[in-house]
Amino acid sequence: MTTFETYLESHKGAMLSDDLVTVLRNVAEATRQISDRLRTSSLDGLTGATEVTNVQGETQKPLDILSNDILLEACRRSPSVSFAVSEELDSEVAIHADGKHAVIFDPLDGSSNLDVNVTVGTIFSVIEAKTSADILKSGRGQLVAGYAAYGPQTMLVLTVGAGVQIFTLNGDGIYVLTNADAKIVPDAKEFAINAARRASWEDVVAAYIDDAIDTGHNMRWVGSMVADALRIFNRGGVFLYPADRHKPASGGRLRLLYEGNPIGLLAEAAGGAAIIGDTAILDVQPTSLHQRVPVIFGSKAEVDKIAAAYAARVHEAAAE
Repeated sequence: MTTFETYLESHKGAMLSDDLVTVLRNVAEATRQISDRLRTSSLDGLTGATEVTNVQGETQKPLDILSNDILLEACRRSPSVSFAVSEELDSEVAIHADGKHAVIFDPLDGSSNLDVNVTVGTIFSVIEAKTSADILKSGRGQLVAGYAAYGPQTMLVLTVGAGVQIFTLNGDGIYVLTNADAKIVPDAKEFAINAARRASWEDVVAAYIDDAIDTGHNMRWVGSMVADALRIFNRGGVFLYPADRHKPASGGRLRLLYEGNPIGLLAEAAGGAAIIGDTAILDVQPTSLHQRVPVIFGSKAEVDKIAAAYAARVHEAAAE
C-alpha cells in the first residue's frame, strides 16, 4: 500500500519542496478532522444554519465555520504559508510574515446539502505568494490542487502538477492510494447540469444539451460539485454550470479561485479540459478574490465541442 505520506516523500525534491510537503500534510490532516466532525454532526448539534451571512451573501452552516477554522489552523501549523484565502472570509488572512505560499480553499463545498446527507467536500490549491498582490494570478500559477470528498468513503483527489492521484481514508485515519493515475476518459455519454435553470442557459449550452439528449446521453446531477467531479474522474462526462444570460453582470455562479481553478488544474492533469466559454479556466486572469465564473469541465472531446461552439458564436458576432 502507498499512503499519502509515502507518496509525498517519494515526490520530494523533483516535484515537491519540503515546505510544500508540510503544507499538504497539514491540509490532508485538516480534511481528516473535517471528515470526523461530519460523521457525527447531527449528533453533535452541528446541523441547520447560523444567523451569519458570509461575503458571498450565503447563510453559513455551523460546519462551514468549523471547517474554515480547521483549515486556518492547518495553515498556521505550516511555516511557509504566507496567506490563507477562504471562500468564507471577506479578505485574505495573513499567517506568517516570511511565508511564501498562499493556501486557497473552499472549506465545505456543497454545504447546502449537509442536512440531507449528500456528499460535500473541501477544495484547495497552493500558489506562491509572498505579498497579497501575488494572490490574484491565473490558475496556471497553482503548484498543487486537490479536494476531499466526504461521502460513503472519504477520498482525497490530488495533483502536484503531473497526473491525478486518488486516496481513500481507511479505518485507521490514514489516506491510502487507491487510484494512482486517474484519467478522465475523452468521451462519455453523461452530463451534469441543473436542468431547472434551463431558461437561463446560453444558447450554446442549450444546443449542446439538446444534442446530448438526442444522442443518448444520460443526465446526472448531485448539486454538489465535488460529488459530480468525483464521478467524472471515475467514468467521464461533462459538468456544466453556465453563466446566467439573464444576469450577465454576475459573471457566473462558481468562484474562480476556490472552485474553478483547482478543479481546472485537476481536470487538465487527468487528460480532461475545463473552460469558461471558449477560454481555458486556467488562463483567466482573476480580478478579485471572490470573482465568479461559469464552469464547464470533464471529458476533453465533450468540452472541446462546447468550446468550439462558443468560439464560433464569437466569430459570428464579430462578423455582423
